[in-house]
Amino acid sequence: MEKSKVLVVGGTGYIGRRIVKASLEQGHETYVIQRPELGLQIEKLQRLLSFKKQGAHIVEASFSDHKSLVDAIKKVDVVISAISGVHIRSHSIGLQLKPVDAIKEAGNIKRFLPSEFGLDPARMGHALEPGRVTFDDKMAVRKAIEEANIPFTYISANLFAGYFAGSLSQMGSFVLPRDKVHLFGDGKHKAIFLDEYDVATYTIKTIDDPRTLNKTLYLRPQENIFSQGELIGIWEKLIGKDLEKTYIPPEGFLTTLKGLEYKLQVAIGHFYHIFYEGCLTNFEIGEDGEEASKLYPEVNYTRMDEYLKIYV
Repeated sequence: MEKSKVLVVGGTGYIGRRIVKASLEQGHETYVIQRPELGLQIEKLQRLLSFKKQGAHIVEASFSDHKSLVDAIKKVDVVISAISGVHIRSHSIGLQLKPVDAIKEAGNIKRFLPSEFGLDPARMGHALEPGRVTFDDKMAVRKAIEEANIPFTYISANLFAGYFAGSLSQMGSFVLPRDKVHLFGDGKHKAIFLDEYDVATYTIKTIDDPRTLNKTLYLRPQENIFSQGELIGIWEKLIGKDLEKTYIPPEGFLTTLKGLEYKLQVAIGHFYHIFYEGCLTNFEIGEDGEEASKLYPEVNYTRMDEYLKIYV
């Protein structure tokens, strides 16, 4: 079967640049949008040039120019959005309604993957304010996709290793602690950690796979399911040292919400659901979902003990 042509929106971002790399490596003709709004963002412009050297096509389009989006979309078969949804960086999930409208008009797209790559928003109707805005915005995009009858795949990638494993899931720093560490509750709720390049690899695997059409793909590699306490234990073994541990009870954790910046309140709400409720692993995947490592056993995903070794 001929491989689909892929357009990546947000291709210069944190997960987007990895998706571009995976798309090229898996042999897809790959297009990346260059928005005029980049302006003076020299690092992103240079990243686009590096994609071009690797064989990607750079296509100019803007969210404020509907026709340019339609024209870009007509060049490809699949659109993948990697627009930022992280409040500590920039939360732009709602902007995806623009490419949804353009996809609807273009009429040629056989698969759209919106920017999700985290917790499954369909399971987060109970989420705390103000953090629930992330899930509400993603569900609004899903609603628009499905009402327009656009074929889709949703990617639930759980926790990016760079954010959560490389810091032992500490708040306020991405640097691995070497002396003291905070644990949420008893540190025993299971979570799922993934190297970002593996997220990108699994994402590209789905686009020509009929098994993932109009479904959610959950990234749950069995050897990367750990509690926070177990993750800390891996790090302690690697450095040959026990860390001083402080356990934060749920009521004490939630009181920290008061008086913080909005973006930090959002993050704290997400941490609560992940580490106090165990929302990533407290359910079984139903008929509307598939599990990535079972569909694609050929992917040799990065184990977290190997991932953490680079920090030693």
